[in-house]
Amino acid sequence: LPQMADESARRYVFVAIDRATRWVFVAIKHRKTAAAAQSFLNALTRAAPFRIRTLLTDNGKEFTDRLFGKRVKEASGQHEFDALCQALGIEHRLTRPRTPQTNGMVERFNGRIEQVLRSHHFNSAEDLEKTLLRYVWLYNQHLPQKALNHEAPIQAMKRWQQSHPHLFQKSVRNHPGPDTYLFA
Repeated sequence: LPQMADESARRYVFVAIDRATRWVFVAIKHRKTAAAAQSFLNALTRAAPFRIRTLLTDNGKEFTDRLFGKRVKEASGQHEFDALCQALGIEHRLTRPRTPQTNGMVERFNGRIEQVLRSHHFNSAEDLEKTLLRYVWLYNQHLPQKALNHEAPIQAMKRWQQSHPHLFQKSVRNHPGPDTYLFA
């Protein structure tokens, strides 16, 4: 995220998208570290009404110990993020190096976030965060997606829950507004 005048450092947006329903979850973190990634994953598992079985991430240091450059090294599976995934029963997969299109849904959503950032004037970090969280709420609750037959992600998720109830751990509900939706 851009650094605002009332901030001493920039912040980072962690984004998760469910491939089936296009439901989005975001969290704004002060650092791009393994601890921040773990905090994000814990918040995601609490917020998602479905069980997360597989997670695809890029090759950032916050997600893997795979190295590139002069010393190419494969992921050991012993990274802190891998350990949390294993504890939660989630299979952690990594994208192939230098292929952002593999994670295209997240890349496209990041582009949408960029559009929101470019089209608004923010007075403070809090103003930016509220706008971003409101946009995610609007996206999940109201914006029809062509890939979902012109339904919003929440509608698609309700359909999935009816047809595949075993994939869900809690009931899917519409949230009345972004201020009642907790992001950690």
